Amino acid sequence: MSGWESYYKNEDDEEEEQEEGLEAGGEYTYSGKDSLIFLVDASRAMFIKSEVEDELTPFDMSIQCIQSVYTNKIISSDRDLLAVVFYGTEKDKNSVNFKNIYVLQELDNPGAKRVLELAQFKGQQGKKRFQDQLGYGCDYSLSEVLWVCANLFSDVQFKMSHKRIMLFTNEDDPHGNDSAKASRARTKAGDLRDTGIFLDLLHLKKHGGFDISLFYRDIISVAEDEDLGVHFEESSKLEDLLRKVRAKETKKRALSRLKLKLSKDIVLTVGIYNMVQKALKPPPIRLYRETNEPVKTKTRTFNVNTGSLLLPSDTKRSQIYGSRQIVLEKEETEQLKRFDEPGLVLIGFKPLIMLKKHHHLRPSLFVYPEESLVNGSSTLFSALLTKCLEKEVMAVCRYTPRQNIPPYFVALMPQEEQLDDQKIQVTPPGFLLVFLPYADDKRKVVFTEKVTANPEQVDKMKAIVQKLRFKYKSDSFENPVLQQHFRNLEALALDLTEPEQAVDLILPKIEAMDQRLGSLVDEFKELVYPPDYNPEGKVSKRKQDDEGSGSKRPKVELSEAELRAHISKGTLGKLTVPMLKEACRVYGLKGGMRKQDLLDALTNHFQND
Repeated sequence: MSGWESYYKNEDDEEEEQEEGLEAGGEYTYSGKDSLIFLVDASRAMFIKSEVEDELTPFDMSIQCIQSVYTNKIISSDRDLLAVVFYGTEKDKNSVNFKNIYVLQELDNPGAKRVLELAQFKGQQGKKRFQDQLGYGCDYSLSEVLWVCANLFSDVQFKMSHKRIMLFTNEDDPHGNDSAKASRARTKAGDLRDTGIFLDLLHLKKHGGFDISLFYRDIISVAEDEDLGVHFEESSKLEDLLRKVRAKETKKRALSRLKLKLSKDIVLTVGIYNMVQKALKPPPIRLYRETNEPVKTKTRTFNVNTGSLLLPSDTKRSQIYGSRQIVLEKEETEQLKRFDEPGLVLIGFKPLIMLKKHHHLRPSLFVYPEESLVNGSSTLFSALLTKCLEKEVMAVCRYTPRQNIPPYFVALMPQEEQLDDQKIQVTPPGFLLVFLPYADDKRKVVFTEKVTANPEQVDKMKAIVQKLRFKYKSDSFENPVLQQHFRNLEALALDLTEPEQAVDLILPKIEAMDQRLGSLVDEFKELVYPPDYNPEGKVSKRKQDDEGSGSKRPKVELSEAELRAHISKGTLGKLTVPMLKEACRVYGLKGGMRKQDLLDALTNHFQND
């Protein structure tokens, strides 16, 4: 019978996507694959370089941006489906045989071959290769282009949770001389919107400016997860274009949609969003050495005595308590795991100043109103947020994320909306869900007596700290180990001669720090350290008075009466492993190396006497 170590599953370990209804405890998870089509204009204006030296052509900028997204998707979400379609080409390749539309890549998972296929169209040589293979600068119908994209989505056999088209162009009025084509394009864009396909415009710099009101204002669609002010500014640099694509390519999914109970009769629906997720190296996949096919691992349970295969219904769980083996049925174990229905229950309010930095347990989540279960949730949520901000208080709640997970003690900290100079939202309004520690989580640390610094030393250190202050942004620092790992994988996948070296941004800038500080460090050393202090000198080892580091601890022997008392009270597990080993040696018992084996050996010995 198994123990309890692997009984409770952590929230982070449950990564398998399941389709559950909203009624099933308030859980709401997405299933299916995200799909994205890159639609690139191949008209002559896209290949014309501006007068600025070293500036990329709009077409080259688009290709590099798409290639960057492919590379990121391979690392972050290789299950997503991506496609590339050119329009305005001399040659055509599509399922409905429309002219001047070329489907370079149909919807499929991103891979190294696709990245290399895109790379051949970069730069001046890529422009010549594109002209030779596909040709550019021909007439087209945007309604037919959107028709081809809709067919690409419908040809996919998988269930897709998110369908999006990104249109790269620097032509603000493609059908200015043909009102019929323009009308058909608007109608087709409306049809796509009705079927859940979102069309985003990534408009590039054009001589004289890009006027979105001429045509594209009626074409593009805004998804429900977007409130970003990046729609109506043209991109002249690759960095601007990448910023827009990254903002649009990822669907903002709720971890769950739950009910927030303010009282017995007052309930609203909220969505829980994850703001920070630790980035890890992807786990290695086991392959069969003969065919390189992935190997699946399966676990089976067998009877020790007969060797017969055991079904889940044939096993039970047990726990030893007070020398007794407590056996539980399946229904009892399931009942033990369910503390409460999933949701947030308000306990009360506390001043914000009571939330301390040392209460931090893990990254906080974000709470935002939802109208999916309870109508009017947004209004009530807004009123609650306004009052919490006004009174500078936080809401203390009991948070149960899922059915089989123990409840958390959390604080809902109000967050006010912040806009930048261009009226783009920097911080959304809502509550930060901060996980609070239980009493068992707090440690009592005994601190040694500290040496008090004199005021002169304190002032000098204040000056040093002031000189080394800088504005910290977490997204300015990448994990160098992860970055180098992915660069090595990319080099292997793309057959590069050597991987690109990642820049370690967390290394201190010694020269810049020395230049800023000047003589402050030497002045601080003179105030703190003695005159003969040498930081590079060897530290002399002090002799220990009573106990040397190499001295062995005396053996602790327990009498038979003490051992029997521990067994009867169920406190034998409180003894250390050396003490248990010594007891087994005295009574001639073979207990093995693990603590549980030693406990079992001693318990069986004294119970059989």
